Amino acid sequence: MEISATLERRLEAVENTRANNVSFEQTKEKIRKMLLEKVELSVSAYDTSWVAMVPSPSSQTAPLFPQCLSWLLENQHEDGSWGLDHHPSLKKDMLSSTLACVLALKKWGTGERQISKGLQFIELHSASVTDETMEKPAGFDIIFPGMVEYARDLNLVIPLGSQVVDAMIQKRDLDLTSESFSRGREAYLAYVLEGTRKIQHWDLVAKYQRRNGSLFDSPATTAAAFTQFRNDGCLRYLSSLFQKFDSAVPTVYPFDQYARLSIIDTLESLGIDRDFKNEIRSVLDETYRCYLRGDEEICLDLATCALAFRLLLAHGYDVSYDPLKPFAEESGFSNTLEGYLKNTVSVLELFKAAQSYPHESALKEQCLWTKQYLEMELSNWPITSARDQYLKKEVEDALAFPPYASLERLDHRRRLLRGFCLENTRVMKTSYCFLNVCSSDILNLAVEDFNFCQSIHGEEMKRLDRWIVGNRLQELKFARQKLAYCYFSGAATLFTPELSDARVSWAKGGVLTTVIDDFFDVGASKEEMENLIHLVEKWDLNCVPEYCSEQVEIIFSVLRDTILETGEKAFVYQGRSVTHHIVKIWLDLLKSMLREAEWSSEKATPSLEDYMENAYVSFALGPIVLPATYLIGPLMSEETIGSPEYNQLYKLMSTMGRLLNDIQGFKRESAQGKLNGVSLHMIHDQDNRSKEEEVIECVKGMAERKRVELQKLVLEEKGSVVPRECKEAFLKMSKVLNLFYRKDDGFTSQDLMSVVKSVMYEPVTLQDESLT
Repeated sequence: MEISATLERRLEAVENTRANNVSFEQTKEKIRKMLLEKVELSVSAYDTSWVAMVPSPSSQTAPLFPQCLSWLLENQHEDGSWGLDHHPSLKKDMLSSTLACVLALKKWGTGERQISKGLQFIELHSASVTDETMEKPAGFDIIFPGMVEYARDLNLVIPLGSQVVDAMIQKRDLDLTSESFSRGREAYLAYVLEGTRKIQHWDLVAKYQRRNGSLFDSPATTAAAFTQFRNDGCLRYLSSLFQKFDSAVPTVYPFDQYARLSIIDTLESLGIDRDFKNEIRSVLDETYRCYLRGDEEICLDLATCALAFRLLLAHGYDVSYDPLKPFAEESGFSNTLEGYLKNTVSVLELFKAAQSYPHESALKEQCLWTKQYLEMELSNWPITSARDQYLKKEVEDALAFPPYASLERLDHRRRLLRGFCLENTRVMKTSYCFLNVCSSDILNLAVEDFNFCQSIHGEEMKRLDRWIVGNRLQELKFARQKLAYCYFSGAATLFTPELSDARVSWAKGGVLTTVIDDFFDVGASKEEMENLIHLVEKWDLNCVPEYCSEQVEIIFSVLRDTILETGEKAFVYQGRSVTHHIVKIWLDLLKSMLREAEWSSEKATPSLEDYMENAYVSFALGPIVLPATYLIGPLMSEETIGSPEYNQLYKLMSTMGRLLNDIQGFKRESAQGKLNGVSLHMIHDQDNRSKEEEVIECVKGMAERKRVELQKLVLEEKGSVVPRECKEAFLKMSKVLNLFYRKDDGFTSQDLMSVVKSVMYEPVTLQDESLT
C-alpha cells in the first residue's frame, strides 16, 4: 500500500509533538517490550510442588527435580502460606497451593518447620475451604479433597476438622461417581488427575497429550501423569520446563500466544494501537504462521483460537474459520474442558469472533448460542473478585454494544472509565499474573492519548463553528444546524490526529448535505433547485454566477469553496487533481434530490426499484465519505475510483442507511404525505396482505443483509483494489448509521447528544485506585 507523502509528514509532526513528553515516550517503549519479548508468567507454588513430588526413575525415594524442593523451602511467606499475594477472595487458592507444598515437603521428609507453619496457616483459614462466596480455582472440589486423602497416606493430619473433611470427600465422590458422561467431563477428569488418582489406564489420558508431551500445557497435571504412568512424553515436557525456568514453574506453559494477543486486543480497544503498528504486525505474522499450521497453543485453546481468528481477520490476513466450526452449536463447546468448566472468557471470545464474521452460517449459529449463554450467565453472576466484576462489565458491554453499531471513541472512553484495562491476576488451577505486563502503563498512555486527541478535536470544532458563521449558513432559517453530530460521527471513528483533513472534510460534508437536504425538502422553490444544479453542472470558476436568490448564493458559494478546498488538499495527498470527481459526487446528489422533490410535488408513486436506485444517492453519504477517502492516506487511482468494488462499497453503505432511515421515519413521513421505502413496499405488495409490522421487519432484514455484505466486502482481501484503510471508512459510516438509528431517526436522541458531549468535551480522569 502506498501512503501519501502528506500523511507521512502529518504523522511525523504528531510524533514530534508527543515526543516532547519524555514519560510518554518511555511508556511507549515499555509497551513495545511487552509485545516483542516473551510474556513472563508468575511462578506457581502449586504446580512447582507437584513437579517436586515426581520421583526419580532410578529411585522412588529421591525427587527427580530437587531444585523445585529447594524452591519450596526458600519461598514460604511469613504467614506460612505459599502462592501469590492477592485479594482475600482468592483464599482458597492460597490454601490449595499451601497444602500442595506441604505434601511435597512431607513426601521427601524435609522442611519440618515449613510444614508446621503451613499447617498453621491452613488451620487459621480453614473456614474458607467451605465458603461458597469465595472464588475457587479450577478443579478445587476434586483436587483439594484428593490432597487431603494423600496427606493421610503420608501420615499427615490436616487441621480441618473431620466434618469438613468428610463433607468435602463425600461431595467429591458423588461428583466422581456421577453417571452423567460427556467428552467435556472426561477431559475435566484428566485435567484434575493430580486430585483423583483414579484413572487407571493411560489410554484415557493419552488423547489429551500434546505434541510437547504435556497434558493441557499444565505442569501439575503432567507431573501427576508421569508419576502414575511413566510416560516418556510427559518426562520430556517436564524436563523442558527447566531449560526455560530455574527452579519453579508457572501454572501453564506455553501461554505466550494468548498473552500477547490479549495485549494487542487491549491496545486496540483503547485506541493506542497505532503507536505499535510494527510490533503488532510482527506478533500477528508469527500468530498467522502458527494458525496456518494448526499450532496447539492456538488451536487447542478456545479463547486463544477465537481471539487469534478475530485479530487476524481484522488485520487483513486470509484466515479460515474451520478451527471454530466445531463450536457452531453449544454442544461442541460442552464437549470441551472449557465447556465443562463453564469458562465465560472462552464463550465471550467465541461470541466476539462470531460477530466479526457474520456472513458464515456456522458462525451465525455460534453468535446466537454464545449470546444466549452470556445473557444467562449475567442473570446469576457471582461477584467474588475484582476480576469477576471486570469480566461481568466486559460481557455486559459486548451484549449491549454490538460492533456493527459501536463507535471506536465511545468504546475507548467507556473502557478507560472502567478503571483498568488488563486485569493482571487470573485464576486457573491456581492464580497467576503477567510479570512483564504493566496495566497501569497501558492505561496511563491511553488516557493521555485520549485527552490529547480530544484537545485537537476541540480546536477543529472551533474552526468549523467559524466556518459556518463565515459562510452565513446560520442565516438559512430552514436548515437544521447539526455540526456537533456531523463532526462527532467523524471524530468518533477517524479520531487520530493525522486524520484531521479527513475529519474536517467529513464534517463539512455532513453539514452541507443536511443544509441542502432541507433546502430541497422545505426551503427551495423549483427555480432555486434548478438554479443550484445548473451552477454546479456548469462549474465555471471564471465567470460571475447568476443566482436567482440569496439562498442559492449562500449555498453555492460555500459548496464551491468547500469543493475547491477539499480538492486542493486531496491533490497534495494524491498527487493528482480529483476536484472533478468531487463535483460529480455533489451533482449526483443534487439531481437525486431534485427527482425526489418532483415525485413529491407531482404526487407520483415510483416503482420500488426506481425509488431505491435514486434513494441510495439522495441519502447523501457520497459527499461525506467519498471525498474523505482521498484524505485518509493511501493513494487512490482513477481506476480504483471507477472500480466495481469502490462503487459497491458506496452503494451497500448508502442503501443500508437509506433503509434504516426509512424504517425510523416511516410514521412521521406518512403523516406528512411523503413516500419512502417502507410505504412503497406496502403500496407495491401484490397481494396487499402484508401488515405494517411485517413490512418493517422485511425492510430491516434487507438493511441487515446490506450491512453484512458491506462487512464482507471490506474484509475481503483477494482481488481487492481499494486500500483497506479507505474501505474501512465505509464500514465506519455503517457503524455510525446503525448507532444513530437504533432509537430514532438520528437527530433527536438526548442520550446520543449526551454521548457526543462526553466524547467531545469531557477529558478522562482516573482515580488512583483505577491504576492498581
